[in-house]
Amino acid sequence: MGQHSYGVILDAGSSGTRVYVYTWKTAANARASASAAELQRLPEIKTKKKWRKKVHPGVSTFGEKPEDVGPEHLADLVSFALDIVPAEEVENTPIFLLATAGMRLLPEHQRAQVLENICGYFQRETKFQLPDCELHVQVIPGETEGLYGWIAANYLLGGFDAPDEHEHGNGHHTYGFLDMGGASAQIAFAPNATEAEKHAEDLKLLRLRRVDGENLEHRVFVTTWLGFGANEARRRYVEGLLESYPDSKELPDPCLPVGLLATITGEELDSDSPTLTTGKEPHLVGTGQFPECLKRTYPLLEKDVPCDDQPCLLNGIHTPAIDFNVNHFVGVSEYWHTTHEIFAMAHKDKAYDFQTYQKQVTELCSRDWKDIEEDIENKKWGKKVDEKTVEEVCFKASWLINMLHDGIGVPRVGLEAGKEIGEGSSNTTHSVIDGAKDRGFLDPFQAIDKVDGTEVSWTLGKMVLYASSQMPPADGKVLAVGFGSNIPGVRLPADFQYPSGELSTAGNNVPQDWHDRLLSSSYSRRAPGILIFLLILALATYLLCGRERRASLAARFLRRSPGSTKRPKPGSSFGSKFFGSASSSAGPSYERVLEAGPEDTDSEAFELTAMSDDERDNHSVATANNNVNNRPSDDPPRTGRTSGWATPANRGLSPDFSRGSPKHKGYFDNAFPSAATAGLGISAFERGGLVVRTDSKEKLYSGGSGNAGGRRTPGSARTPVLTPFKVGLD
Repeated sequence: MGQHSYGVILDAGSSGTRVYVYTWKTAANARASASAAELQRLPEIKTKKKWRKKVHPGVSTFGEKPEDVGPEHLADLVSFALDIVPAEEVENTPIFLLATAGMRLLPEHQRAQVLENICGYFQRETKFQLPDCELHVQVIPGETEGLYGWIAANYLLGGFDAPDEHEHGNGHHTYGFLDMGGASAQIAFAPNATEAEKHAEDLKLLRLRRVDGENLEHRVFVTTWLGFGANEARRRYVEGLLESYPDSKELPDPCLPVGLLATITGEELDSDSPTLTTGKEPHLVGTGQFPECLKRTYPLLEKDVPCDDQPCLLNGIHTPAIDFNVNHFVGVSEYWHTTHEIFAMAHKDKAYDFQTYQKQVTELCSRDWKDIEEDIENKKWGKKVDEKTVEEVCFKASWLINMLHDGIGVPRVGLEAGKEIGEGSSNTTHSVIDGAKDRGFLDPFQAIDKVDGTEVSWTLGKMVLYASSQMPPADGKVLAVGFGSNIPGVRLPADFQYPSGELSTAGNNVPQDWHDRLLSSSYSRRAPGILIFLLILALATYLLCGRERRASLAARFLRRSPGSTKRPKPGSSFGSKFFGSASSSAGPSYERVLEAGPEDTDSEAFELTAMSDDERDNHSVATANNNVNNRPSDDPPRTGRTSGWATPANRGLSPDFSRGSPKHKGYFDNAFPSAATAGLGISAFERGGLVVRTDSKEKLYSGGSGNAGGRRTPGSARTPVLTPFKVGLD
């Protein structure tokens, strides 16, 4: 690995997918070159404007053809990222595809197939690091999107790294975060101390790690309002107009400039359009009355929905009270575009001023549409502002003003000298506003797009979380990086989510947290399947190992009953695990039977005791002679059972070989005196793991001369099996 790490994130939205590439110093490099102040900061994430690219449409359009999402949609984005990430760093670079609103609308089975094909494409076609599809390729909920945005905003504004420079009062130094897209809106903030204690169970525990390995912990409230994005709010607004004028085909719309004609879906109409000439379908006619527009968009806040868990802001959704004395918010996406694309080109860095903003919007929306079209052609608001943007801005401005001030409760800078909603209301505001005097980010609200040239995107927040997890923890600070429920008394909540599927050696995979990881949301869903798979595998192995092996396993487990004081039989010692057990039984044909001895024979005769070489030789020969002399002539010698292979009762081995005669005595003959050697034969080597094929008795040479006991085909002069071991061990 080089001196820099890289990360790739694909933001899969409803209209398209945008890839971002980020880089930061590796832990070793960062610590070696960092100053004392830099060590106490989060890793420095860098990116460039040319390091991002967007393609259309969104991945959600591949619901009916998920197999095409890779070659037709992702290929260009992957190729783009590979041109930026050094070739030698690709295998160390994580890749994420996190989908938002568009994919949430797909049927579950289509969503699952699209995600599966995306992950499969990454794994087949690239060498990017992708150890866990569930974490690296997923549809993230609105709350997670909001939390990532909160991380990104505070990271760029300095709320994490320089708290003394961002003191908001009462020790509060982080910023609140507001985001509005087309379908939903999010809010994320750290409540003041009183509210944080009162609503602790509603907060998210977030843990980051600085370059020096110290942990940063924050408790953040995050929620999302589905249907409160700009496009969804507009759709609900038009539905209200249709209900208000049920018998009319011409609907007066105060949220459109004067004289603008449009369909109910927002497309501009010409005077000769069939929709107008036939009169069969309703259409909108702009009246340019912005105060009336504000009144009509207010009910869309759904503030009359019952609040089951006080306090609430919108749609009956619980939200801790916001203290604007310490909670200063920044807004991105529609909050930025609606306030700055047309109305603030000359002063983009100034704080939001409600009075000034509403005056600008009122003046624009009351103008005649034909005059506005001329300004668009003359590029009065820049090259990027087209007719569609100006057509929609009046409604979006009214919706934003209502969301900010009547919904969330942000004080109206320039009008309100302070505001405190009475007891029992849905939210409380404590703030004294003197006006917008370019006081930076210490106003109640300010819309932003970039900070020091870096876009405020939730994808940056995701990468900050991942990069901080790659910093090795300081001594005694081994706690996992990630986020989850804020549950007191629990080290890691069950829903704790790690930044990546691969817990690096940097300290994210810590010894005391391994069981927490197994019980986390993604792993807990897999655990039952893994257990069932292992049980099936064990059963299949047991059934396939053969009747003899199954009997052997049963004999091993049932050799001694509980509480038995009987001395273990020979072969049950530690050595038998390697050389085979002479006392195991797999059935009548393969059972090792000890020859009958005197009734008073002590069991110690079968113990493996130390013997001199002369005693061993004499004992081996005497035992062999005794067994041969006492065995009936028609009773063939019995040998020990092999491990899983058939061992015929009569294998055609000479008495000298099977009884360990000096003629073929080797290492294993000496290791098993007396009765132990009586059952060894060749099975001892088979149980020890040596590959010895069992041939049929027709292929076994049973001569009693030089090759006694050896295997060979007719006419061959192969050396006996044991000879190499004898030479090597003498």
